[in-house]
Amino acid sequence: DPWRPGGPDVRRLHPDFVVGSTVGVDSATHTSVQAAVNAAFAAGSGTRRAVRLLPGTYTGTVFIPAGSPPLTIYGAGRPEEVRIEFSVDATVSPATWARQVNPSGQYAEGDPAWPMYQSCATRTTANVGLCATVVWAQSTDLRLRGLTITNTLLDTVDHGTHQALALRTDADRTELEAVRLVSRQDTFCANANDPEQIARVSVRDSYLEGDTDFVFGRAAAVFERTEFHLVSIRKPANGVIFAPSTAPTFRYGYLVRHSRLTADAGYVAAPTGHFGRAWDQGAGATGYLPGSTANGQLVIRDSVIGAGFDQVAPWSPAATTARPYLGSIAVDRDLDDVHANRLWEYHNAGPGVGAA
Repeated sequence: DPWRPGGPDVRRLHPDFVVGSTVGVDSATHTSVQAAVNAAFAAGSGTRRAVRLLPGTYTGTVFIPAGSPPLTIYGAGRPEEVRIEFSVDATVSPATWARQVNPSGQYAEGDPAWPMYQSCATRTTANVGLCATVVWAQSTDLRLRGLTITNTLLDTVDHGTHQALALRTDADRTELEAVRLVSRQDTFCANANDPEQIARVSVRDSYLEGDTDFVFGRAAAVFERTEFHLVSIRKPANGVIFAPSTAPTFRYGYLVRHSRLTADAGYVAAPTGHFGRAWDQGAGATGYLPGSTANGQLVIRDSVIGAGFDQVAPWSPAATTARPYLGSIAVDRDLDDVHANRLWEYHNAGPGVGAA
């Protein structure tokens, strides 16, 4: 299925829908991003639709359901000037989550995103888990450009497990360009809704910020000319950027190239940051099962790694199972050995590059 990411320049787009503070002002057709997404869904799935966001802050969640037309959602201004924000914590119950994200009936029965909302609101688990996201997309051929998505939970909680996603994408052929994603734990979930299928993601010229596993999931993703910034405000030690959960039968998970890994002053002063770790998704009860458990795959190459990272142990033990990092530098090594980690760096530069 050939795919060549890189859509037309948004400056040449004629938007189908415009989101602003007041309908009718500056051609605004809607005052919420979700309302514009719903309108695009109603317009049909055959033709790409463009949603232009005027500068401003749009508070609330945005769910983009499967079956939506190919969508381009883009900001009319610098990414810092066009913001989608909300505060949501994975530790809350589904009932609390439902009250938080739907206080005025933003999601109602019959709306395109109602099934997505209901799938979280009716969960029988103690907490809402990965439903704690600001923007959640299940649609293919989605393009996001020139905007900031922030889960504003940020440093209001302790350093414990507080998943707080800014963006979660579950479908194939997702493109992000000049996008800023800001949170702390689990900022960007580049995921595949079906673990047996590959979901491809392209991220270019963007900025991602967090402190724990803040780029994670089982998609096949390529990150180019992107900055990954590790912060110490909430978690002052042992922060982790990547946590891929690539299926063991898939050769490719995340590729990072011509990018930058940076850390704030707290980590520069005490360099304990980690490039990444395997997620070992779903293996909490069984432990890591070679060939069965997800075995995250990641290559960081031709990039600049700043100060603040642990040069002796740049890779952390796996999440979920605490499986110790195991790699090989043998010339004839099997790059897909299910008994070892598939986490690699190649031809990088900068003060954070490890000694080995």
